[in-house]
Amino acid sequence: MLLANPNVTRAAYPEALREIMSIDKARQSRDWLSHWAGLNPGATPLYVLPDLAAELGVGQLLVKDESRRSALGSFKALGAPIALVRLALRRFPEHNFNVRGLLAGAYADQLADFTVISATDGNHGRALAAAARSLGCRCVIVLHANVSVEREQAIAAYGAEIVRIAGNYDESVQEAAALAFRNGWLVVSDTSYDGYEEIPRDVMQGYGTIAAEIVEACEQGFTHVFLQGGVGGLAAGIASYFWELQDAQRPTFVVVEPAQADCLYQSALAGRATQASGSVDSVMAGLACGETSPLAWRFLQPCVDFFMTLDDDEAVTAMRRLAAGSARDIPLEAGESAVAGLAALQRLAAAPALAKDLGLDANSRVLLISTEGATAPGVYAELVGESAESVRARQREWSARA
Repeated sequence: MLLANPNVTRAAYPEALREIMSIDKARQSRDWLSHWAGLNPGATPLYVLPDLAAELGVGQLLVKDESRRSALGSFKALGAPIALVRLALRRFPEHNFNVRGLLAGAYADQLADFTVISATDGNHGRALAAAARSLGCRCVIVLHANVSVEREQAIAAYGAEIVRIAGNYDESVQEAAALAFRNGWLVVSDTSYDGYEEIPRDVMQGYGTIAAEIVEACEQGFTHVFLQGGVGGLAAGIASYFWELQDAQRPTFVVVEPAQADCLYQSALAGRATQASGSVDSVMAGLACGETSPLAWRFLQPCVDFFMTLDDDEAVTAMRRLAAGSARDIPLEAGESAVAGLAALQRLAAAPALAKDLGLDANSRVLLISTEGATAPGVYAELVGESAESVRARQREWSARA
């Protein structure tokens, strides 16, 4: 399904939104993150895929590869640590914490009794657990029924205490809030709700690092940017950066999500943040969210041009195409949620009338963000038909020949 957003505008970035998220704050977050040992040094790769661009009928296709961000394997490594650092600074002003010291664990004694909690589909919880271990505070992660055992083990490896529930993601969010209330813990979530916006804002601000790196790497701008849906945090963090930078000349933004977890699509129809219409269960685990983040929606409603939903099999096809590579395209390890943008492009390439509606043609310069690698290696191997290690080996061989 494709929906042209009836509330989209082409205007300068509003001052009211700049007070919440801005390029200046993104730069500060990026500087702080550069001192965290949990991240690999430098920017993640931005690959040009000419053969895939030709297949899709666009002029140029670029993919930002967040699987290389850190050992955590996803873009979430940019949001959770920033939110946790800012929370510690606000919570304990009397200690005059230094940011570098916080990230290095210099204040672990003062934070030993400080507990944070969050619900997760996997990647945010893993990043929060890693950040909490660095700072020296306690971390509790609530997992719903559809989170794989692989992802649970990856989170637990960072010392987090795991709480399992029988429900879906949105019910895990409710359980995390209830546990926090009963125990005096603090929720560090990447989704907002009534009265809870400060921490999700900080998470989204961390994602601005991705946009900053892209701008530095590219002299030429983009005509189209495809962004994953979920609760809307990543899309808001990236879109707000480009919107502030380019004002009315910003790219066309397309937000993509699973058909059964279409909360952003439904929000566009309703004209307000609302719930998904389906079961929420999707192979695209990181996007299997039932409720839109109201804070993220404040940014997305006026600037996203199109909302689009996908079927799970389309995501699997896109995973396999990136893994395969070609003579001119480097093979890429991209997880289930990482490929939403490519899957959308493949759908549009097969429907020229829809592509025309989006202004996609041989002159288009398209940006995709591959948000994760094989964060559940067993699931990845089953879906792609080969292991992530095999894909990475072919990637190294390709690079050696290039």
